[in-house]
Amino acid sequence: MQDERLTLIGQTADDLPAISALLQDATLRVVDVGYDRRARRLALLVNRYRWESTTRSRVRCALRLETVTAVQRQGWPVGGDAVLNLLSLTQDGDWLVLTFAAGAALRMQAEVIEVVMEDLAAPWETHREPNHN
Repeated sequence: MQDERLTLIGQTADDLPAISALLQDATLRVVDVGYDRRARRLALLVNRYRWESTTRSRVRCALRLETVTAVQRQGWPVGGDAVLNLLSLTQDGDWLVLTFAAGAALRMQAEVIEVVMEDLAAPWETHREPNHN
């Protein structure tokens, strides 16, 4: 399997749909989400399903949202080992919103849109393709 790592930077609302599509069905543990108030950065480590690939595979990926001044959680699981399935990254007024399956969400207020999605390692093959039935 080729080591084709993606790095994308989003700086406008028009950039969000492409990044959101690439992140759809990424899985992550609650403990892999961190907000550094001083650095104004929200970071997530996810296992991204590689929709852009012809093979079924996932890759470890970092998602960083910069200039974040506030974060709100909704329907957030209590256990740190809980696994979330990322559905979308959207803009809602002044907020950027990460929506997860089962009703969980993170809302962030940021001075400007600065989203970085970066694959961190070589992809690995998976036999399961996300299914939305």
